[in-house]
Amino acid sequence: MSLQAAQEGIKTSAKVKELREIQEVLTSEQNSLPWRQRVGNQRDWVWRGWRIRYTYWRSPLPGATPILLLHGFGASIGHWRHNFSALAENHTVYALDLLGFGGSAKAAISYDTNLWVELVWEFWLTFIRQPTVLMGNSIGSLVCVGVAGAHPEMVKGVVMINLPDFSVREEMLPPWLQPIVSSIENLFTAPLLIKPLFYLLRRPAVVKKWAGMAYHNPEAITEELVEILSSPALDQGSATTFAALFRGMSSPGFAPPIGSILPHLTMPLLLIWGRHDRMIPPNLANRFAAMNPALEIVALDAGHCPHDECPEVVNLILCQWLSRLQEK
Repeated sequence: MSLQAAQEGIKTSAKVKELREIQEVLTSEQNSLPWRQRVGNQRDWVWRGWRIRYTYWRSPLPGATPILLLHGFGASIGHWRHNFSALAENHTVYALDLLGFGGSAKAAISYDTNLWVELVWEFWLTFIRQPTVLMGNSIGSLVCVGVAGAHPEMVKGVVMINLPDFSVREEMLPPWLQPIVSSIENLFTAPLLIKPLFYLLRRPAVVKKWAGMAYHNPEAITEELVEILSSPALDQGSATTFAALFRGMSSPGFAPPIGSILPHLTMPLLLIWGRHDRMIPPNLANRFAAMNPALEIVALDAGHCPHDECPEVVNLILCQWLSRLQEK
């Protein structure tokens, strides 16, 4: 190597280091803002008579594939606060509070994933209307899979940050035991019992303990996170909605089996899973991989919410995957 080439290499290395330092400063400044200022422009939309909270962050790049973010159980738009700015550099990003969660209405209705699939489909028809990448966490991942199966024309790719399969529990229970378990669950999800439990669970101190079960990294459980998780539970009607959600989740028809949809999906698929997830067994990833050979799996040293526990790592994985998707 010539002296000139070596000098050029040193200059390039120094430039890369400088750019990284600038990015770290910008990220630090971004994270110092209140979370509501880090999730785009929040708006309300009326869907079938119910208020739906959504947000968007427009990309400066024309023609970029839009992204729609769907949170997990008990979460909301704010759970993506560490991901918005990185994704919005090259994509217009939308996010929804699913009906019953976050800033959306606390409707006293029967809940199942098909209801949320219809919500996402009609939101897409109203605001986006071009092939979109769906990204979800937990229940949000389940809704993404449901949307991709029902409306493949609207989906350019699917990112799942862990993926529950409610049919697994039914497979594990012998037929004779299923009605007994169902009766017990119906008893414990009765409003007279579950509402007092809800008033206990929504206390910030209790929410913080529950987050400790979901998160592998205790440093990620901040007061900001606790506020995001606990504040919607103060909304009018939240206790009734909580009871309705638990009744829905314990019913056999809450969600279709993953095996009835995943093998038929032809769009690019990415599954990110925390090795320390205590909410959904990480070994389910291997089961899902066998269903669709196109499924790309990334395992991380995190718990149930890698996008919030180690956002820098997840954002890099997402941006690289999206870049490859954009080239196809």
